[in-house]
Amino acid sequence: MKKDLLLPDYLFEISWEVCNKVGGIYTVVSTKARTISEIEGLNAIYIGPDLWKEKENPLFTEDKRLWNAWRKKINSDKLTVRCGHWEIPGRPKVILVDYTGYMDDKDTVYAQLWNDFGVDSLHGYGDYDDSMIFGYAVGKVIESFYNSNIKAGSNVVVQAHEWQSGGAALYLKKNLPAVGTIFTTHATSIGRSIASNGKPLYDYFDGYNGDQMAEELNVQSKQSVEKNTALNVDCFTTVSEITARECKQLVGRECDVILENGFEKDFVPVGKDFTAKRKAARKARLRVAAALTGDTISDDAIIIGIGGRMEMRNKGIDMFLESMARLNACEELGRDVVAFIDVPAWSGDAREDLVKRLASDKDAWDTPLPNPYLTHNLHNFYEDAIACGIRHLQIDNRNGKNRVKVIYVPCYLKGNDGIFDKDYYDVLIGNDLSIYPSYYEPWGYTPLESAAFHIPTITTNLAGFGLWVNSVLGRRGELLDGVEVISRTDSNYFDAADVITKNICNFAGLSEKEVNDCRKKVAKIAEKALWKHFIKNYLEAYSIALAAAKQRQ
Repeated sequence: MKKDLLLPDYLFEISWEVCNKVGGIYTVVSTKARTISEIEGLNAIYIGPDLWKEKENPLFTEDKRLWNAWRKKINSDKLTVRCGHWEIPGRPKVILVDYTGYMDDKDTVYAQLWNDFGVDSLHGYGDYDDSMIFGYAVGKVIESFYNSNIKAGSNVVVQAHEWQSGGAALYLKKNLPAVGTIFTTHATSIGRSIASNGKPLYDYFDGYNGDQMAEELNVQSKQSVEKNTALNVDCFTTVSEITARECKQLVGRECDVILENGFEKDFVPVGKDFTAKRKAARKARLRVAAALTGDTISDDAIIIGIGGRMEMRNKGIDMFLESMARLNACEELGRDVVAFIDVPAWSGDAREDLVKRLASDKDAWDTPLPNPYLTHNLHNFYEDAIACGIRHLQIDNRNGKNRVKVIYVPCYLKGNDGIFDKDYYDVLIGNDLSIYPSYYEPWGYTPLESAAFHIPTITTNLAGFGLWVNSVLGRRGELLDGVEVISRTDSNYFDAADVITKNICNFAGLSEKEVNDCRKKVAKIAEKALWKHFIKNYLEAYSIALAAAKQRQ
Protein backbone atom coordinates (compact mmCIF):
# COMPACT_ATOMS: atom_id res chain seq x y z
CA MET A 1 0.00 0.00 0.00
CA LYS A 2 1.36 3.42 -0.95
CA LYS A 3 2.06 5.55 2.11
CA ASP A 4 0.92 8.77 0.45
CA LEU A 5 -2.58 7.47 -0.32
CA LEU A 6 -5.53 9.08 1.43
CA LEU A 7 -7.77 6.39 2.89
CA PRO A 8 -11.38 6.77 4.01
CA ASP A 9 -12.60 6.41 7.55
CA TYR A 10 -16.05 5.65 6.12
CA LEU A 11 -16.94 4.06 2.79
CA PHE A 12 -20.53 4.04 1.52
CA GLU A 13 -20.89 1.63 -1.40
CA ILE A 14 -24.15 1.89 -3.31
CA SER A 15 -25.54 -0.68 -5.70
CA TRP A 16 -28.94 -1.92 -6.82
CA GLU A 17 -27.46 -5.39 -6.23
CA VAL A 18 -26.62 -5.06 -2.54
CA CYS A 19 -28.52 -7.95 -0.90
CA ASN A 20 -30.15 -8.42 -4.31
CA LYS A 21 -28.55 -11.16 -6.40
CA VAL A 22 -29.21 -10.11 -9.98
CA GLY A 23 -25.99 -10.18 -11.99
CA GLY A 24 -22.27 -9.64 -12.11
CA ILE A 25 -22.20 -6.51 -9.96
CA TYR A 26 -23.49 -8.57 -7.06
CA THR A 27 -20.41 -10.77 -7.45
CA VAL A 28 -18.11 -7.74 -7.62
CA VAL A 29 -19.39 -6.03 -4.49
CA SER A 30 -20.06 -9.13 -2.37
CA THR A 31 -16.77 -10.92 -3.01
CA LYS A 32 -14.76 -7.74 -2.46
CA ALA A 33 -16.43 -7.00 0.88
CA ARG A 34 -14.20 -9.23 2.97
CA THR A 35 -11.01 -7.72 1.55
CA ILE A 36 -12.41 -4.25 2.25
CA SER A 37 -13.17 -5.29 5.84
CA GLU A 38 -9.50 -6.12 6.38
CA ILE A 39 -8.38 -2.52 5.74
CA GLU A 40 -7.55 -1.10 9.14
CA GLY A 41 -9.66 1.85 10.24
CA LEU A 42 -12.12 1.68 7.35
CA ASN A 43 -15.83 1.43 8.19
CA ALA A 44 -17.67 0.08 5.16
CA ILE A 45 -21.45 0.44 4.84
CA TYR A 46 -23.31 -1.04 1.87
CA ILE A 47 -26.54 0.50 0.64
CA GLY A 48 -29.16 -1.10 -1.59
CA PRO A 49 -32.90 -1.02 -2.30
CA ASP A 50 -35.30 -2.65 0.14
CA LEU A 51 -37.09 -4.77 -2.45
CA TRP A 52 -38.16 -7.54 -0.08
CA LYS A 53 -39.71 -5.34 2.62
CA GLU A 54 -41.97 -7.61 4.68
CA LYS A 55 -40.80 -10.80 2.94
CA GLU A 56 -37.80 -12.65 4.29
CA ASN A 57 -34.62 -11.87 2.36
CA PRO A 58 -32.16 -14.76 2.72
CA LEU A 59 -29.28 -12.37 2.02
CA PHE A 60 -30.15 -9.86 4.75
CA THR A 61 -30.53 -10.08 8.52
CA GLU A 62 -32.04 -7.05 10.19
CA ASP A 63 -30.46 -5.76 13.40
CA LYS A 64 -32.67 -3.13 15.04
CA ARG A 65 -29.93 -2.29 17.53
CA LEU A 66 -27.69 -1.03 14.72
CA TRP A 67 -27.83 2.79 14.56
CA ASN A 68 -31.18 2.53 16.31
CA ALA A 69 -31.55 6.21 17.30
CA TRP A 70 -30.61 7.46 13.83
CA ARG A 71 -32.88 4.93 12.12
CA LYS A 72 -35.87 6.06 14.16
CA LYS A 73 -34.99 9.68 13.41
CA ILE A 74 -34.78 9.27 9.63
CA ASN A 75 -37.76 6.98 9.13
CA SER A 76 -40.79 8.89 7.92
CA ASP A 77 -43.79 8.59 5.65
CA LYS A 78 -41.57 9.08 2.62
CA LEU A 79 -38.45 7.22 3.67
CA THR A 80 -37.88 3.99 5.56
CA VAL A 81 -34.56 2.24 6.12
CA ARG A 82 -33.70 -1.12 7.60
CA CYS A 83 -30.25 -1.74 9.03
CA GLY A 84 -28.50 -5.05 9.43
CA HIS A 85 -25.99 -7.41 7.92
CA TRP A 86 -25.40 -8.82 4.44
CA GLU A 87 -25.19 -12.62 4.75
CA ILE A 88 -21.91 -13.03 2.91
CA PRO A 89 -18.40 -13.72 4.28
CA GLY A 90 -17.62 -11.00 6.83
CA ARG A 91 -21.32 -10.07 7.29
CA PRO A 92 -20.81 -6.38 6.44
CA LYS A 93 -23.17 -3.68 7.65
CA VAL A 94 -26.00 -2.77 5.33
CA ILE A 95 -28.68 -0.11 4.98
CA LEU A 96 -31.64 -1.08 2.81
CA VAL A 97 -33.69 1.86 1.56
CA ASP A 98 -37.40 1.88 0.79
CA TYR A 99 -37.48 4.79 -1.66
CA THR A 100 -41.04 4.36 -2.93
CA GLY A 101 -42.44 7.15 -0.74
CA TYR A 102 -40.63 9.66 -2.96
CA MET A 103 -42.14 8.41 -6.22
CA ASP A 104 -44.86 11.06 -6.10
CA ASP A 105 -42.11 13.72 -5.96
CA LYS A 106 -40.27 12.48 -9.04
CA ASP A 107 -41.13 15.52 -11.20
CA THR A 108 -39.61 17.82 -8.58
CA VAL A 109 -36.55 15.58 -8.27
CA TYR A 110 -36.08 15.48 -12.04
CA ALA A 111 -36.48 19.24 -12.37
CA GLN A 112 -33.78 19.78 -9.75
CA LEU A 113 -31.43 17.33 -11.52
CA TRP A 114 -31.98 19.22 -14.76
CA ASN A 115 -31.31 22.59 -13.16
CA ASP A 116 -28.24 21.42 -11.23
CA PHE A 117 -26.58 19.01 -13.64
CA GLY A 118 -28.46 18.99 -16.95
CA VAL A 119 -29.84 15.47 -16.47
CA ASP A 120 -32.59 14.90 -19.05
CA SER A 121 -35.30 12.65 -17.55
CA LEU A 122 -38.01 13.34 -20.12
CA HIS A 123 -37.42 10.11 -22.01
CA GLY A 124 -37.13 7.76 -19.04
CA TYR A 125 -39.12 4.54 -19.12
CA GLY A 126 -39.07 1.03 -17.66
CA ASP A 127 -36.78 0.87 -14.63
CA TYR A 128 -35.71 4.51 -14.93
CA ASP A 129 -38.05 6.01 -12.30
CA ASP A 130 -37.30 3.38 -9.67
CA SER A 131 -33.56 3.71 -10.18
CA MET A 132 -33.49 7.49 -10.12
CA ILE A 133 -35.71 7.85 -7.07
CA PHE A 134 -33.67 5.15 -5.34
CA GLY A 135 -30.55 7.24 -5.99
CA TYR A 136 -32.22 10.39 -4.67
CA ALA A 137 -33.37 8.61 -1.50
CA VAL A 138 -29.92 7.12 -0.92
CA GLY A 139 -28.40 10.58 -1.20
CA LYS A 140 -30.68 11.81 1.57
CA VAL A 141 -29.88 8.74 3.70
CA ILE A 142 -26.12 9.27 3.45
CA GLU A 143 -26.50 13.01 4.12
CA SER A 144 -28.49 12.26 7.27
CA PHE A 145 -26.11 9.53 8.44
CA TYR A 146 -23.11 11.80 7.89
CA ASN A 147 -24.63 14.64 9.92
CA SER A 148 -25.77 12.36 12.75
CA ASN A 149 -23.08 9.71 13.12
CA ILE A 150 -19.76 10.86 11.64
CA LYS A 151 -17.27 13.11 13.37
CA ALA A 152 -16.29 16.32 11.63
CA GLY A 153 -13.07 16.01 9.68
CA SER A 154 -13.49 12.29 8.92
CA ASN A 155 -12.52 11.04 5.48
CA VAL A 156 -15.66 9.83 3.75
CA VAL A 157 -15.98 8.23 0.31
CA VAL A 158 -19.14 7.30 -1.56
CA GLN A 159 -18.90 4.82 -4.43
CA ALA A 160 -21.91 4.56 -6.73
CA HIS A 161 -22.16 1.57 -9.06
CA GLU A 162 -23.86 1.96 -12.43
CA TRP A 163 -26.32 4.61 -13.59
CA GLN A 164 -28.96 3.33 -11.12
CA SER A 165 -26.89 4.88 -8.33
CA GLY A 166 -25.88 8.00 -10.25
CA GLY A 167 -28.61 10.12 -8.68
CA ALA A 168 -27.08 9.54 -5.23
CA ALA A 169 -23.64 10.70 -6.37
CA LEU A 170 -25.10 13.85 -7.89
CA TYR A 171 -27.23 14.62 -4.82
CA LEU A 172 -24.16 14.37 -2.58
CA LYS A 173 -22.01 16.39 -4.96
CA LYS A 174 -24.39 19.28 -4.40
CA ASN A 175 -25.52 18.79 -0.81
CA LEU A 176 -22.55 17.18 0.91
CA PRO A 177 -19.36 18.43 -0.78
CA ALA A 178 -17.19 17.19 2.11
CA VAL A 179 -17.44 13.60 0.85
CA GLY A 180 -15.42 12.22 -2.05
CA THR A 181 -17.52 10.69 -4.83
CA ILE A 182 -16.68 7.77 -7.13
CA PHE A 183 -18.82 6.60 -10.01
CA THR A 184 -18.17 3.13 -11.46
CA THR A 185 -19.77 2.09 -14.71
CA HIS A 186 -19.57 -1.63 -15.42
CA ALA A 187 -20.82 -1.17 -18.98
CA THR A 188 -22.01 2.03 -20.58
CA SER A 189 -25.73 2.10 -21.31
CA ILE A 190 -25.18 3.29 -24.84
CA GLY A 191 -22.36 0.83 -25.62
CA ARG A 192 -24.49 -2.09 -24.48
CA SER A 193 -27.45 -0.73 -26.45
CA ILE A 194 -25.43 -0.43 -29.66
CA ALA A 195 -24.17 -3.99 -29.30
CA SER A 196 -27.55 -5.43 -28.27
CA ASN A 197 -29.29 -3.87 -31.26
CA GLY A 198 -27.03 -5.63 -33.74
CA LYS A 199 -25.10 -2.54 -34.78
CA PRO A 200 -21.35 -2.75 -35.48
CA LEU A 201 -19.85 -1.27 -32.32
CA TYR A 202 -16.17 -1.67 -33.16
CA ASP A 203 -15.68 -1.10 -36.92
CA TYR A 204 -17.09 2.44 -36.62
CA PHE A 205 -16.25 3.01 -32.97
CA ASP A 206 -14.32 6.28 -33.42
CA GLY A 207 -17.24 7.77 -35.34
CA TYR A 208 -19.92 7.15 -32.74
CA ASN A 209 -21.41 10.01 -30.75
CA GLY A 210 -22.94 8.78 -27.51
CA ASP A 211 -25.74 11.34 -27.28
CA GLN A 212 -26.70 10.91 -30.93
CA MET A 213 -26.84 7.12 -30.62
CA ALA A 214 -28.80 7.38 -27.36
CA GLU A 215 -31.48 9.35 -29.18
CA GLU A 216 -31.55 6.84 -32.04
CA LEU A 217 -31.85 3.87 -29.65
CA ASN A 218 -34.23 5.60 -27.21
CA VAL A 219 -31.95 5.50 -24.16
CA GLN A 220 -31.46 9.27 -23.83
CA SER A 221 -32.30 9.46 -20.15
CA LYS A 222 -30.01 6.62 -19.07
CA GLN A 223 -27.22 8.10 -21.17
CA SER A 224 -27.87 11.52 -19.68
CA VAL A 225 -27.64 10.48 -16.03
CA GLU A 226 -24.64 8.26 -16.71
CA LYS A 227 -22.79 10.95 -18.64
CA ASN A 228 -23.53 13.76 -16.21
CA THR A 229 -22.64 11.63 -13.21
CA ALA A 230 -19.35 10.71 -14.85
CA LEU A 231 -18.58 14.35 -15.61
CA ASN A 232 -19.34 15.58 -12.09
CA VAL A 233 -17.92 13.00 -9.66
CA ASP A 234 -14.44 13.26 -8.18
CA CYS A 235 -13.27 9.95 -9.59
CA PHE A 236 -14.66 8.12 -12.62
CA THR A 237 -13.87 4.41 -12.94
CA THR A 238 -14.71 1.33 -14.95
CA VAL A 239 -13.72 -2.33 -14.98
CA SER A 240 -11.47 -2.84 -18.00
CA GLU A 241 -9.41 -1.16 -20.67
CA ILE A 242 -11.96 -1.90 -23.37
CA THR A 243 -14.76 -0.24 -21.39
CA ALA A 244 -12.49 2.70 -20.53
CA ARG A 245 -12.14 3.29 -24.27
CA GLU A 246 -15.92 3.11 -24.54
CA CYS A 247 -16.33 5.65 -21.71
CA LYS A 248 -14.00 8.14 -23.37
CA GLN A 249 -15.74 7.92 -26.74
CA LEU A 250 -19.40 7.56 -25.73
CA VAL A 251 -19.61 9.22 -22.29
CA GLY A 252 -17.02 11.92 -22.82
CA ARG A 253 -14.67 11.48 -19.85
CA GLU A 254 -11.53 9.43 -19.51
CA CYS A 255 -11.52 7.03 -16.57
CA ASP A 256 -9.26 7.91 -13.67
CA VAL A 257 -8.71 4.32 -12.53
CA ILE A 258 -9.44 0.83 -13.91
CA LEU A 259 -11.06 -1.32 -11.23
CA GLU A 260 -10.71 -4.89 -12.52
CA ASN A 261 -13.14 -7.43 -11.10
CA GLY A 262 -11.50 -9.88 -8.74
CA PHE A 263 -12.73 -12.86 -6.75
CA GLU A 264 -12.11 -14.81 -3.56
CA LYS A 265 -11.16 -18.45 -4.07
CA ASP A 266 -12.92 -19.76 -0.98
CA PHE A 267 -15.63 -21.27 -3.21
CA VAL A 268 -13.09 -23.45 -5.06
CA PRO A 269 -12.54 -26.84 -3.40
CA VAL A 270 -9.00 -28.13 -2.91
CA GLY A 271 -7.18 -31.46 -2.79
CA LYS A 272 -9.25 -34.63 -2.55
CA ASP A 273 -12.47 -32.59 -2.33
CA PHE A 274 -11.71 -30.98 -5.70
CA THR A 275 -10.99 -34.37 -7.30
CA ALA A 276 -14.16 -35.93 -5.87
CA LYS A 277 -16.41 -33.06 -6.95
CA ARG A 278 -14.93 -33.02 -10.43
CA LYS A 279 -15.45 -36.77 -10.80
CA ALA A 280 -19.06 -36.49 -9.56
CA ALA A 281 -19.80 -33.59 -11.92
CA ARG A 282 -18.39 -35.41 -14.95
CA LYS A 283 -20.40 -38.51 -14.12
CA ALA A 284 -23.60 -36.48 -13.75
CA ARG A 285 -22.99 -34.52 -16.96
CA LEU A 286 -22.31 -37.62 -19.06
CA ARG A 287 -25.26 -39.55 -17.62
CA VAL A 288 -27.68 -36.71 -18.42
CA ALA A 289 -26.32 -36.56 -21.97
CA ALA A 290 -26.73 -40.32 -22.42
CA ALA A 291 -30.25 -40.29 -20.99
CA LEU A 292 -31.35 -37.50 -23.31
CA THR A 293 -29.74 -38.71 -26.51
CA GLY A 294 -29.96 -42.48 -26.08
CA ASP A 295 -26.36 -42.71 -27.29
CA THR A 296 -23.40 -44.37 -25.66
CA ILE A 297 -20.93 -41.62 -24.72
CA SER A 298 -17.36 -42.59 -23.92
CA ASP A 299 -15.93 -41.88 -20.50
CA ASP A 300 -13.12 -39.85 -22.05
CA ALA A 301 -15.53 -37.48 -23.80
CA ILE A 302 -14.55 -33.82 -23.68
CA ILE A 303 -17.09 -31.82 -21.70
CA ILE A 304 -17.34 -28.25 -22.96
CA GLY A 305 -19.39 -25.51 -21.36
CA ILE A 306 -20.72 -22.00 -21.75
CA GLY A 307 -22.80 -20.12 -19.17
CA GLY A 308 -24.07 -16.70 -18.24
CA ARG A 309 -26.96 -14.45 -19.22
CA MET A 310 -29.24 -15.04 -22.18
CA GLU A 311 -27.55 -12.61 -24.58
CA MET A 312 -27.07 -14.48 -27.84
CA ARG A 313 -24.77 -12.01 -29.53
CA ASN A 314 -23.13 -10.15 -26.66
CA LYS A 315 -22.16 -13.32 -24.75
CA GLY A 316 -21.20 -15.14 -27.95
CA ILE A 317 -23.75 -17.92 -27.49
CA ASP A 318 -24.51 -17.75 -31.23
CA MET A 319 -20.82 -18.28 -32.04
CA PHE A 320 -20.63 -21.14 -29.53
CA LEU A 321 -23.47 -22.92 -31.36
CA GLU A 322 -21.87 -22.19 -34.74
CA SER A 323 -18.61 -23.69 -33.51
CA MET A 324 -20.35 -26.84 -32.30
CA ALA A 325 -22.01 -27.27 -35.70
CA ARG A 326 -18.63 -26.95 -37.42
CA LEU A 327 -17.00 -29.31 -34.94
CA ASN A 328 -19.13 -32.17 -36.27
CA ALA A 329 -17.35 -31.80 -39.59
CA CYS A 330 -13.87 -31.69 -38.03
CA GLU A 331 -12.07 -34.79 -39.31
CA GLU A 332 -9.32 -34.35 -36.72
CA LEU A 333 -11.78 -34.74 -33.84
CA GLY A 334 -10.91 -38.09 -32.33
CA ARG A 335 -13.12 -38.03 -29.23
CA ASP A 336 -16.72 -37.52 -28.26
CA VAL A 337 -17.69 -33.98 -27.25
CA VAL A 338 -20.60 -33.03 -25.00
CA ALA A 339 -21.29 -29.29 -25.03
CA PHE A 340 -23.42 -27.87 -22.22
CA ILE A 341 -25.18 -24.51 -22.43
CA ASP A 342 -25.91 -23.47 -18.84
CA VAL A 343 -27.95 -20.35 -19.56
CA PRO A 344 -31.11 -19.60 -17.55
CA ALA A 345 -34.15 -18.90 -19.70
CA TRP A 346 -37.94 -18.92 -19.33
CA SER A 347 -37.98 -22.49 -18.12
CA GLY A 348 -40.44 -24.64 -16.24
CA ASP A 349 -39.93 -27.90 -14.38
CA ALA A 350 -37.45 -30.62 -15.19
CA ARG A 351 -38.66 -32.93 -17.96
CA GLU A 352 -40.56 -35.85 -16.45
CA ASP A 353 -39.29 -38.33 -19.06
CA LEU A 354 -35.69 -37.35 -18.35
CA VAL A 355 -36.21 -37.48 -14.59
CA LYS A 356 -37.69 -40.98 -14.98
CA ARG A 357 -34.68 -42.20 -16.94
CA LEU A 358 -32.21 -40.72 -14.49
CA ALA A 359 -34.04 -42.38 -11.58
CA SER A 360 -33.52 -45.82 -13.11
CA ASP A 361 -30.50 -48.05 -12.54
CA LYS A 362 -29.54 -47.96 -16.22
CA ASP A 363 -26.49 -46.09 -17.53
CA ALA A 364 -27.26 -46.57 -21.23
CA TRP A 365 -30.39 -46.19 -23.35
CA ASP A 366 -31.20 -47.19 -26.92
CA THR A 367 -33.50 -44.37 -28.06
CA PRO A 368 -33.43 -40.60 -27.75
CA LEU A 369 -36.09 -38.66 -25.92
CA PRO A 370 -38.11 -36.05 -27.84
CA ASN A 371 -36.04 -32.88 -28.22
CA PRO A 372 -32.96 -34.73 -26.97
CA TYR A 373 -30.99 -31.56 -26.24
CA LEU A 374 -33.23 -29.99 -23.59
CA THR A 375 -33.20 -30.78 -19.84
CA HIS A 376 -36.16 -28.63 -18.73
CA ASN A 377 -39.45 -27.55 -20.23
CA LEU A 378 -39.48 -24.15 -21.90
CA HIS A 379 -42.51 -21.88 -21.71
CA ASN A 380 -41.52 -20.35 -25.07
CA PHE A 381 -40.08 -23.39 -26.80
CA TYR A 382 -40.62 -22.07 -30.34
CA GLU A 383 -39.29 -18.58 -29.57
CA ASP A 384 -36.35 -19.36 -27.27
CA ALA A 385 -33.25 -18.09 -29.09
CA ILE A 386 -30.92 -20.91 -28.03
CA ALA A 387 -33.42 -23.68 -28.80
CA CYS A 388 -34.09 -22.08 -32.19
CA GLY A 389 -30.35 -21.85 -32.88
CA ILE A 390 -29.82 -25.52 -32.00
CA ARG A 391 -32.60 -26.62 -34.36
CA HIS A 392 -31.51 -24.26 -37.14
CA LEU A 393 -27.93 -25.56 -37.07
CA GLN A 394 -29.17 -29.15 -36.84
CA ILE A 395 -27.19 -29.90 -33.69
CA ASP A 396 -30.26 -31.23 -31.88
CA ASN A 397 -28.76 -34.70 -31.25
CA ARG A 398 -31.19 -36.46 -33.59
CA ASN A 399 -28.33 -37.83 -35.68
CA GLY A 400 -26.74 -40.49 -33.52
CA LYS A 401 -23.64 -40.51 -35.74
CA ASN A 402 -22.58 -37.03 -34.61
CA ARG A 403 -19.70 -37.07 -32.16
CA VAL A 404 -20.78 -33.70 -30.77
CA LYS A 405 -23.78 -33.65 -28.43
CA VAL A 406 -25.31 -30.31 -27.41
CA ILE A 407 -27.24 -30.11 -24.13
CA TYR A 408 -29.23 -27.00 -23.17
CA VAL A 409 -29.80 -26.47 -19.43
CA PRO A 410 -32.18 -23.46 -19.32
CA CYS A 411 -32.53 -23.09 -15.54
CA TYR A 412 -30.65 -21.69 -12.57
CA LEU A 413 -28.48 -24.36 -10.99
CA LYS A 414 -29.12 -23.88 -7.28
CA GLY A 415 -29.13 -27.50 -6.13
CA ASN A 416 -32.84 -28.09 -6.71
CA ASP A 417 -33.21 -28.13 -10.50
CA GLY A 418 -34.51 -31.72 -10.59
CA ILE A 419 -31.86 -32.98 -13.05
CA PHE A 420 -28.42 -32.33 -11.61
CA ASP A 421 -29.54 -31.12 -8.18
CA LYS A 422 -26.17 -29.45 -7.78
CA ASP A 423 -25.08 -25.83 -7.44
CA TYR A 424 -23.61 -24.18 -10.54
CA TYR A 425 -20.03 -24.44 -9.30
CA ASP A 426 -20.48 -28.14 -8.46
CA VAL A 427 -21.49 -28.68 -12.10
CA LEU A 428 -18.97 -26.28 -13.65
CA ILE A 429 -16.06 -28.17 -12.07
CA GLY A 430 -16.77 -31.13 -14.37
CA ASN A 431 -15.98 -29.19 -17.55
CA ASP A 432 -12.80 -29.95 -19.47
CA LEU A 433 -12.96 -26.77 -21.53
CA SER A 434 -15.02 -23.57 -21.31
CA ILE A 435 -15.79 -21.28 -24.22
CA TYR A 436 -16.98 -17.67 -23.89
CA PRO A 437 -16.63 -16.04 -27.33
CA SER A 438 -18.07 -12.70 -26.22
CA TYR A 439 -18.83 -9.82 -28.56
CA TYR A 440 -19.60 -7.33 -25.77
CA GLU A 441 -18.15 -8.11 -22.36
CA PRO A 442 -16.79 -5.31 -20.16
CA TRP A 443 -15.11 -7.84 -17.88
CA GLY A 444 -16.32 -11.46 -17.85
CA TYR A 445 -16.77 -13.31 -14.58
CA THR A 446 -17.75 -16.57 -16.25
CA PRO A 447 -14.33 -17.17 -17.87
CA LEU A 448 -12.62 -16.07 -14.65
CA GLU A 449 -14.71 -18.56 -12.67
CA SER A 450 -13.74 -21.30 -15.11
CA ALA A 451 -10.09 -20.38 -14.74
CA ALA A 452 -10.46 -20.52 -10.95
CA PHE A 453 -11.72 -24.11 -11.31
CA HIS A 454 -8.64 -25.05 -13.36
CA ILE A 455 -10.65 -25.24 -16.58
CA PRO A 456 -8.81 -24.15 -19.78
CA THR A 457 -10.85 -21.35 -21.27
CA ILE A 458 -11.41 -19.65 -24.62
CA THR A 459 -12.48 -16.01 -24.58
CA THR A 460 -11.99 -13.00 -26.86
CA ASN A 461 -10.16 -9.70 -27.13
CA LEU A 462 -13.54 -7.95 -26.83
CA ALA A 463 -13.83 -9.14 -23.23
CA GLY A 464 -12.12 -7.19 -20.47
CA PHE A 465 -10.92 -10.44 -18.92
CA GLY A 466 -9.36 -11.52 -22.20
CA LEU A 467 -7.44 -8.26 -22.57
CA TRP A 468 -6.31 -8.54 -18.95
CA VAL A 469 -4.97 -12.06 -19.60
CA ASN A 470 -3.02 -10.71 -22.57
CA SER A 471 -1.54 -8.00 -20.35
CA VAL A 472 -0.55 -10.59 -17.72
CA LEU A 473 1.16 -12.79 -20.32
CA GLY A 474 2.66 -9.90 -22.26
CA ARG A 475 1.25 -11.34 -25.49
CA ARG A 476 -1.93 -12.93 -26.83
CA GLY A 477 -3.07 -15.83 -24.68
CA GLU A 478 -3.04 -19.29 -26.27
CA LEU A 479 -4.79 -22.45 -25.13
CA LEU A 480 -1.58 -24.03 -23.85
CA ASP A 481 -1.27 -20.95 -21.58
CA GLY A 482 -4.60 -21.93 -20.05
CA VAL A 483 -6.58 -19.11 -21.69
CA GLU A 484 -6.93 -18.66 -25.44
CA VAL A 485 -7.82 -15.08 -26.39
CA ILE A 486 -9.19 -15.16 -29.93
CA SER A 487 -9.61 -12.09 -32.10
CA ARG A 488 -13.19 -10.91 -32.69
CA THR A 489 -14.28 -8.00 -34.84
CA ASP A 490 -17.55 -6.90 -36.39
CA SER A 491 -16.71 -8.75 -39.59
CA ASN A 492 -14.89 -12.01 -38.70
CA TYR A 493 -17.75 -14.03 -37.16
CA PHE A 494 -17.22 -17.21 -39.18
CA ASP A 495 -13.43 -16.96 -39.08
CA ALA A 496 -13.56 -16.71 -35.29
CA ALA A 497 -15.90 -19.71 -35.13
CA ASP A 498 -13.36 -21.65 -37.21
CA VAL A 499 -10.59 -20.72 -34.76
CA ILE A 500 -12.66 -22.03 -31.86
CA THR A 501 -13.38 -25.27 -33.74
CA LYS A 502 -9.69 -25.83 -34.50
CA ASN A 503 -8.78 -25.12 -30.88
CA ILE A 504 -11.20 -27.78 -29.68
CA CYS A 505 -9.82 -30.29 -32.18
CA ASN A 506 -6.29 -29.49 -31.04
CA PHE A 507 -7.32 -29.78 -27.38
CA ALA A 508 -8.83 -33.20 -28.07
CA GLY A 509 -5.42 -34.36 -29.27
CA LEU A 510 -3.43 -33.22 -26.24
CA SER A 511 -1.81 -35.77 -24.00
CA GLU A 512 -2.89 -36.15 -20.40
CA LYS A 513 0.30 -34.40 -19.29
CA GLU A 514 -0.31 -31.49 -21.65
CA VAL A 515 -3.88 -31.11 -20.36
CA ASN A 516 -2.71 -31.18 -16.76
CA ASP A 517 -0.06 -28.54 -17.51
CA CYS A 518 -2.75 -26.44 -19.15
CA ARG A 519 -4.97 -26.79 -16.08
CA LYS A 520 -2.13 -25.71 -13.77
CA LYS A 521 -1.38 -22.67 -15.91
CA VAL A 522 -4.98 -21.47 -16.03
CA ALA A 523 -5.22 -21.78 -12.24
CA LYS A 524 -2.09 -19.61 -11.88
CA ILE A 525 -3.66 -16.96 -14.10
CA ALA A 526 -6.78 -16.98 -11.92
CA GLU A 527 -4.62 -16.52 -8.81
CA LYS A 528 -3.47 -13.17 -10.19
CA ALA A 529 -7.11 -11.97 -10.19
CA LEU A 530 -7.66 -12.37 -6.46
CA TRP A 531 -8.99 -9.30 -4.66
CA LYS A 532 -5.78 -9.02 -2.66
CA HIS A 533 -4.07 -8.03 -5.92
CA PHE A 534 -6.81 -5.80 -7.38
CA ILE A 535 -7.75 -3.93 -4.21
CA LYS A 536 -4.86 -1.49 -4.67
CA ASN A 537 -6.76 0.09 -7.56
CA TYR A 538 -9.73 0.76 -5.28
CA LEU A 539 -7.42 2.40 -2.74
CA GLU A 540 -6.11 4.67 -5.49
CA ALA A 541 -9.68 5.64 -6.45
CA TYR A 542 -10.52 6.41 -2.80
CA SER A 543 -7.45 8.63 -2.57
CA ILE A 544 -8.32 10.57 -5.73
CA ALA A 545 -11.86 11.19 -4.48
CA LEU A 546 -10.69 12.28 -1.03
CA ALA A 547 -8.06 14.63 -2.45
CA ALA A 548 -10.75 16.37 -4.50
CA ALA A 549 -13.03 16.62 -1.46
CA LYS A 550 -10.26 18.16 0.62
CA GLN A 551 -9.63 20.78 -2.06
CA ARG A 552 -13.27 21.81 -1.82
CA GLN A 553 -13.00 22.11 1.96
